Amino acid sequence: MKRLKFIFLIVLCNLLFSQQMHAAIKLPAIVSSNMVLQHNTTVELWGWADANEKITIEASWLNKAINVEADNNGDWRLEVKTTDSKAPQILKIKSKASDIILENILFGEVWLCSGQSNMQQPVKGFDGQPVFGSIEAIAKSANPNLRLFFVDRNGSKTPLQDVEKYSTWQEASPANVAGFSAVAYFFGQQLQEILDVPVGMIYTAWGGSSVQAWLSKEEISKYQEVNLDDVDISQGTNHIPAALFNAMISPLIPYTIKGALWYQGESNRLEPENYKKLFPAMVKDWRTRWGIGDFPFYYVQIAPFMYGDNEVFQHANNSAFIRETQLHCLDLIPNSGIAITMDVGDDYCIHPPRKKEVADRLLYNALNQTYGYKSVDYASPIFESQEAKDGGLILKFKNAESGLFAYEELEGFEIAGEDKVFYPADAQIINHKLLMVKSDKVPNPVAVRYAWCNWINGTLYDANLLPASSFRTDNWDDATRAKE
Repeated sequence: MKRLKFIFLIVLCNLLFSQQMHAAIKLPAIVSSNMVLQHNTTVELWGWADANEKITIEASWLNKAINVEADNNGDWRLEVKTTDSKAPQILKIKSKASDIILENILFGEVWLCSGQSNMQQPVKGFDGQPVFGSIEAIAKSANPNLRLFFVDRNGSKTPLQDVEKYSTWQEASPANVAGFSAVAYFFGQQLQEILDVPVGMIYTAWGGSSVQAWLSKEEISKYQEVNLDDVDISQGTNHIPAALFNAMISPLIPYTIKGALWYQGESNRLEPENYKKLFPAMVKDWRTRWGIGDFPFYYVQIAPFMYGDNEVFQHANNSAFIRETQLHCLDLIPNSGIAITMDVGDDYCIHPPRKKEVADRLLYNALNQTYGYKSVDYASPIFESQEAKDGGLILKFKNAESGLFAYEELEGFEIAGEDKVFYPADAQIINHKLLMVKSDKVPNPVAVRYAWCNWINGTLYDANLLPASSFRTDNWDDATRAKE
């Protein structure tokens, strides 16, 4: 009997030792129950295990299991095809030490949402800074076909293997929608309803962040010297080059997405020329690393706001210059779109409360350009050309097929002659299509500027009520504004 007990103890110890020799499989935070996988495509699953560990993947939508082996470092990755099924799916991941079951997985449309505080502002609003319609939106938010994943603020000197601060995939409900990005939620909620497919929204943003923090070290180093060896990552994290990319973007790659939404620029408003290089570089960098082509990238032009002196004119302190840069980035970023917000700003609150309008305009871009709803207008009118006539300038616009519109009188127009001195001007829509701008003080005008200041409530739209961006028809560096 004693001998049998002794043998039993040895066998038990061997079993326990054997199990300890095989570490459990670890999955990235974003690969979990309740997730949304991009439908009808090839997605990547990945994780970590023992070196050379053999792993078996069983998916409820596949006819047979998939076998994969971790590499010498314990990393493993495989491609899996998804379908258009709307039924909840199950994923089983097995090894000698693991038996993982992921449940309630859906196939649908997956969008990444990033930027600074206007993307971060939750549906419930910030303290003293509301989001219009928030109570109704929260009350009606329960939706098992809309899933939310939240990456909390974090920075790192080097790319992290996994996100460290997050809220895992959850079905939309009043409990979690209240604290989720308002722009991301309003976009996802409407997209889910219109397409009638599951939608997954990944939200990763940090208020006050600069674009430099969202580029990889390899990319930002092409434009400035980057040495983080002696940097305190806990101080000014959202402005440290590559810090947010390392902690809040890199760990999400290669989770397959349909496209990205971006709302940022306020923190880079004093460097419009640099932003014109860095922002397109960031988009290209992300797309290269994801390796799924030039996925749709739709972004928001910053709204008017009273940045100190509203009389500043020919200087980067005038946020019209960064708005102009953002508009020009349309031509620098393939498969992109912009949401103009000239009419939804707030003079003394940098977080405008009309977040649904912002989400709507991003949604129109996606519906038309990504999902083929060609009858949905998405493009705001953009200045195209001018012609001198009858002592004024007649302006022609792109994207104004259905004509131009103003609720009341047009405001914010200025006009200049060869002396480059701008005077307030009257503007009038001609035959629904053209714009006549003139001033008695400028008999021979050569240039027009519209909304060329920090704060203004935009007045020019197309007939579908998409507002025109602030713009200038000149490229002068030495223009001035006439003093009253």
